[in-house]
Amino acid sequence: MKKILTLIAGVAIVAACAPKEQPHSVIPQPNSMEIAEGEVNVAGAAFEIGEGLDELTLAAVKDFEARLETVTGRKAGSGKAVIAISKNEDLAPEQYAVAISEGKVVIEASALNGFLYGMETVKQMLPVEVYGSAKASAKWTVPFGFILDQPRFAYRGMHLDPCRHFWTIEETKRYIDLMAIYKMNRFHWHLTEDQGWRMESKKYPRLNEISSYRDGTCIKNDFESNDGIRYGGYYTQDELREIVAYAGSKGITVIPEIDLPGHMVAALAAYPELGCTGGPYKVWPRWGVSEDVLCIGKEETFEFLEGVLTELIDIFPSEYIHIGGDECPKVRWAECPLCQRRIKKLGLRDSDRATKEQQLQCYVTARIQKFLAKHGRKIIGWDEILEGDLEPGATVMSWRGVQGGIEAANRGFDAIMTPSPFLYFDYYQSWERDKEPFGIGGYLPIEKVYSYEPYDGLTPGLEGHILGVQANLWTEYIATEEHLEYMLLPRMCALSEVQWCDPEVRDYERFHTSLQKAYKMFDLMGYNYCLDGEGLIGLDRTPARSEEELEVYLKENEGKFW
Repeated sequence: MKKILTLIAGVAIVAACAPKEQPHSVIPQPNSMEIAEGEVNVAGAAFEIGEGLDELTLAAVKDFEARLETVTGRKAGSGKAVIAISKNEDLAPEQYAVAISEGKVVIEASALNGFLYGMETVKQMLPVEVYGSAKASAKWTVPFGFILDQPRFAYRGMHLDPCRHFWTIEETKRYIDLMAIYKMNRFHWHLTEDQGWRMESKKYPRLNEISSYRDGTCIKNDFESNDGIRYGGYYTQDELREIVAYAGSKGITVIPEIDLPGHMVAALAAYPELGCTGGPYKVWPRWGVSEDVLCIGKEETFEFLEGVLTELIDIFPSEYIHIGGDECPKVRWAECPLCQRRIKKLGLRDSDRATKEQQLQCYVTARIQKFLAKHGRKIIGWDEILEGDLEPGATVMSWRGVQGGIEAANRGFDAIMTPSPFLYFDYYQSWERDKEPFGIGGYLPIEKVYSYEPYDGLTPGLEGHILGVQANLWTEYIATEEHLEYMLLPRMCALSEVQWCDPEVRDYERFHTSLQKAYKMFDLMGYNYCLDGEGLIGLDRTPARSEEELEVYLKENEGKFW
């Protein structure tokens, strides 16, 4: 950075000369923050808007101004302080600077995301009532100080599965609102699955009519059961664009996923000719992995995929398109004459690295990658795409632990770390399963989320291949918004510090103290959240067992938990 505005530099000197240990509750913790003696009352503060701000930034500033007016009960300009929003081209796109001195708060950035993050940091330094929806009696002050902050990782993602259980547009927006508070910038939207197709297609209307609904859902993990209740829905293309615009206004890019060539039973139910056996198929009412996948021996399969993806890229401006690639059994391909003919024509053979059927999946990945590249897009795939040869330019999402990301980096590919032992938010948060809402299994307390270090195990010098970090929230056993939020919060807060903070800045005790304010914020905003980390277990927050009682409980249930 070449320069900082004179006013900000002056405040930095003041802060450095008069440091003050003052508790604050900003999550994620800024990477460089100096707090000094003194404070500014922002109730009724006038807003000074600098030149060169784009429309989205101006709208975000207006929202910030309106919120302060609401919660303080003071009209902007009626107080003594000034909040100045200024563009500084010398700051990186997601970097921001905040200077707080006598009567003035200065927020500087070079682009939308930096301004959003600067304003969010100031909001979190204010009384928690700033997140309410009505006038509140509070001391509306922020301390003198200087912050110069930017994220550790460029990709800071959160995933949502609306296929196993469907989330409305408004529920999805509330999810994105939380991401914005915690300075995340990638929303991975998993739009297709065996259990439901959620994207409207105008070219293939049976995806809307047939693939989007299943005739019931298995009960808990009894895959042979069925509740008999028709379930589903899909997002219209207008609704998809609405989410893209909404997320974009908050500095978040939506990365859509069309999972292929496996996890396609819902699509096969509508277009059975795209499968190896011809069906009949039905939208899956159960969880797990189906052996029925797309037939790669048919050109019609690629016409279908390219048609769907053409619609997708017209809606989503994201540079990246996620094409899945996970959990694709090869049983049908091994038995399918058309797939075997394709394998023979391509000259694929078993090797030390991959079977010929695994290499057939590499062919699918490469062909779709080439198609998307013609439209200026790049692919992300789950780490199974590493099984065999992978074309340059692909990005690997490492979910089966960290090894996929490490292998990707070693082979010269970029990776996004989403290892299930640390970042699968559908896992239980307590060992007391009888008190927790029913789930898929696993054990992921907030402390373990916070402990994750994305560079662990990586060959020194390859850190640049790790683009960032994401947590995934699959919803086989999550059917209500209350349960969804319970699984998300406060683990999302811990994730945000893994994504944003430099290693030396992270401190669990400081973070845990900050969570106490976050809980009050969730209450004001109407979000549900988990308090297992505070000794209150489950949705009804019953007291945790004593260590002795827990030992007995676990012994009685030995072998029952995954």
